Amino acid sequence: MKRMQRKIVRGLILAIIAACSVMLASSVYGELSKTETYEGLKLFSDVLEELENSYVEPVDTRELIEKAINGMVDSLDPHSTFMPPEAFDALQDETRGEFGGIGIVITKSNGMLTVVSPIEGTPAYKAGVQANDVITRVGDKSTKDMMLWEAVKMMRGEPGTEVDITVMREGASDTMEFSLVREVIPMESVRHVMLKPGYGYLWVTNFRENTGGEVRKALADLKKKDDSLKGLILDLRDNPGGLLTQAVSVSDVFLKDGKIVSIRGRNEKEQSVYEASADNGEPEYPIVVLINGGSASAAEIVAGALQDNGRALVLGTTSFGKGSVQTVKPLRDGYGLKYTVARYYTPDGKSIQAEGIHPDLVVKRRLLDETKGGLDARRIKEQDLEDHLPGAREQKAPGEGKQQEDTKTKEDAKAGQQKAPDAGEEDRTDAEKLMRLRDAVYTHSDQDPDALLLDSQINRAYEILKGYEIFRASRESK
Repeated sequence: MKRMQRKIVRGLILAIIAACSVMLASSVYGELSKTETYEGLKLFSDVLEELENSYVEPVDTRELIEKAINGMVDSLDPHSTFMPPEAFDALQDETRGEFGGIGIVITKSNGMLTVVSPIEGTPAYKAGVQANDVITRVGDKSTKDMMLWEAVKMMRGEPGTEVDITVMREGASDTMEFSLVREVIPMESVRHVMLKPGYGYLWVTNFRENTGGEVRKALADLKKKDDSLKGLILDLRDNPGGLLTQAVSVSDVFLKDGKIVSIRGRNEKEQSVYEASADNGEPEYPIVVLINGGSASAAEIVAGALQDNGRALVLGTTSFGKGSVQTVKPLRDGYGLKYTVARYYTPDGKSIQAEGIHPDLVVKRRLLDETKGGLDARRIKEQDLEDHLPGAREQKAPGEGKQQEDTKTKEDAKAGQQKAPDAGEEDRTDAEKLMRLRDAVYTHSDQDPDALLLDSQINRAYEILKGYEIFRASRESK
């Protein structure tokens, strides 16, 4: 009877494997025939049965199946993942409501759990967790070989409860421990302030369900404070992205016509072009968009759309380079599958994947009352992630030298990181000050917006806008 139940369980779970294999076989193995796929599944079934019957200890069949699927999906790229029910629910929470957590965006880089950026105003941000910190332990558990969703699950929880994390920071002699009290992570994604009369500052932290609407509301509020805008700074730095629909919506606010982004995948149904609506464009005031190595995905779509359409000057440092499209497919029993189906392309046809958006004007971020260099050299980019989808420069025609060239590309990327100067203790202090400049303006009503101008990139953007207005007024007066 037990043997029969075990076979039934194994058969039900194998159905999940079959469903995943139908969708992913071409990506993993090329154009496999149905016979080859069937033979591969038979081999898998044989191995599973052998382990069930003869392994030295009793095995959990469902756990073995899940790990096998994880291995299959994780081998594709860093953004494809198989999610058990709790991970699938957490993914939906990220775009649909509020959740208790510590407030960091994380990724896996070279097998290590790495902070992409802390979210300003959250427990991790207030405690001093920084971009590029490697999380080595969550509580008493090592993060070595820990799945990304497992780490996220451990760091989330009921607001008011505590979680300890241990991080390793480049340049530090020892690991650092943080005891963080979870809070409700706010889903507000847009903040704004009138930097100077006529010059607005709009900060988009991520792309959630109603970011486009929040941007329109913020612009309307800025116009109430001043009859007309002479210029706008759109800050997308450290914005990890989010929903494609909202990236299109935000771009559409500032464009009256033209392409916003195109999507090209293997299947015809994944091919699409998004264009601006004629009735949504803001007046033609100049815009400067700020980006850095923490600007990813949806943030890169907006920056690329405004740049290629000549609607904005892009200033800062090269963005993250996450130019792939993921779809989420619900599976049976509450499981989910997130996998890559296409790549993003800017209106001019440039691929964002592993390339990023290159600014029109490169300005490194620093405190203007200091003389030290910028803070962006050591940021992790999409091209540094293991098994990332190749960018246009990395894709070579089939041939004998491909493997060697691809290897050299990865080695060059690593060498670039190794040669980057050590930030040093003083630069880390600068980083903390700069992280808090924007937040201070919004959390303290008596804070002068001029404090934002201590940020070299914001200051340069304002100077450009002001200079443009002076030039325009001079031309009109003649």
